[in-house]
Amino acid sequence: MPISLGELATRFGCELIGDPDSVVSGVASLPHANPESLTFLASKAYKEQLSSTKAAAVVLRPDDAPDCPVAALLHDDPYACYARMAAVVCPAPTYAPGVHASAVVDDSATVAPSAHLAPRVVVGERSSIGENVYVGPGTVIGPDCEIGDDCRFIANVTLARAVSIGKRGVFHPGVVLGADGFGNAMSPEGWIKVPQVGGVRIGDDVEIGANTTVDCGAIGDTVIEDGVRIDNLCMIAHNVHIGAHTAMAAMSGIAGSTTVGKRCMFAGMGGAVGHITICDDVIMGAQSFASKDITEPGTYLASFPAEPAGDWAKKVARFRRIEALQARVKKLEQK
Repeated sequence: MPISLGELATRFGCELIGDPDSVVSGVASLPHANPESLTFLASKAYKEQLSSTKAAAVVLRPDDAPDCPVAALLHDDPYACYARMAAVVCPAPTYAPGVHASAVVDDSATVAPSAHLAPRVVVGERSSIGENVYVGPGTVIGPDCEIGDDCRFIANVTLARAVSIGKRGVFHPGVVLGADGFGNAMSPEGWIKVPQVGGVRIGDDVEIGANTTVDCGAIGDTVIEDGVRIDNLCMIAHNVHIGAHTAMAAMSGIAGSTTVGKRCMFAGMGGAVGHITICDDVIMGAQSFASKDITEPGTYLASFPAEPAGDWAKKVARFRRIEALQARVKKLEQK
């Protein structure tokens, strides 16, 4: 949506260096921006790209303004400011209210008049869909689900049963909410499935990426609080509780009955074993996982980066000799 730099500066509390009547109509990265694009500089790693940008304007910190060759919107947190501006310049698509002829809605379900149900949507018994909700093609909303206002289900999302979602959630293709958790009891005759009778409760402003799964609770509910961000291909097991504004990058996994605090961050392939508690404000590095309770905020790392196979084989061989080496050292100490 075209908007002037002056309006952006006023709306988002920026100092503008440049023509307030200049208009932007799209966004782009520094090297790919054109004279109608809004872009940003938040990391020193990209500072060298600033001098050659062709953007209409750059959102950046005041310290970087002298090096900007085009109009500048000055803000102490340029990335967050850019994110808010980009949502105005490139708003989410809107859809006319209505239910497509191929959608199947149970007679006991409730759909707000302003909601949009795309082709091949299924809404199960006793479920409700709030105002201005977009339910994309192929999405299945099972029985006893509750969808808050302004949520968006992009396509092929599945809510198995008993899923409650707050307002303004965004759920990308392939998300599965409320499938059975991995509950099994061993007996002399083999595995016995443990009924998974809980649900899933998701707060406001939650976004979940493509092909991520959130299992229902075994007895109580699996809970995801307000503002959580979960990337693609993540796994949240039964009865996990994730605190507000926590973020998890791709392929993170949290095992059953673990509690994750508020404002935590899990880098790619991070995770946690089951039945532990992680306090607020914990950062788990890439491929790191928590194996016991974490009670102190901070950054936790434990992984082995790739290296040449020969070097790694030598280290593994040394590791296998540790017990023998320990025994030799013990004998020497005794002498």
